[in-house]
Amino acid sequence: MSTPVLYMFSILSLLSSGAIFGFFYAWVCSTMWGLDAVDPALAIGAMQAMNASVRNAVFAPAFFGTPFILIATAMLAWFCQRRAASLIFAIAGLLYLSGGMILTMTVNVPMNEALAAVAIPQDATEARRIWENYSGPWQFWNTVRTIISGVTLALTGIAIFISNPRGHERLSQKFPI
Repeated sequence: MSTPVLYMFSILSLLSSGAIFGFFYAWVCSTMWGLDAVDPALAIGAMQAMNASVRNAVFAPAFFGTPFILIATAMLAWFCQRRAASLIFAIAGLLYLSGGMILTMTVNVPMNEALAAVAIPQDATEARRIWENYSGPWQFWNTVRTIISGVTLALTGIAIFISNPRGHERLSQKFPI
């Protein structure tokens, strides 16, 4: 197996890991804070619209493709005799698969679907109750998947670094593996 193919897959792994981390991170540091600051009825409607629009061809490759790109990169690294990098790419792929994609599909998506079924109430107290019951738990689980995606991105960077023989030599000098 040639190292240029490994290099290409390594870059794809970095880009997809970075894209999904950035997506989740944006919700943590701006989107949800903004929605929490507006009228709850408006927040409900906006979140319903965003959740309906996120299922698209731009989002899908990063969300669904990242773990499989990382696993493919792990296999390529293995065949290129980059065993430590292979292990780290594999861990990153499995970590995102479980803590990013599966978590999203089993927790955040059902919450989004439940919110989508809600008729936006005219009563401000009821709208506030619905939004507060949704926003807090949703943000908690989004923070979990953001942290996991951030760790996935960091692991991907580490794997790329040590897959380079020079990087691996430098790392081995400081931290014997």
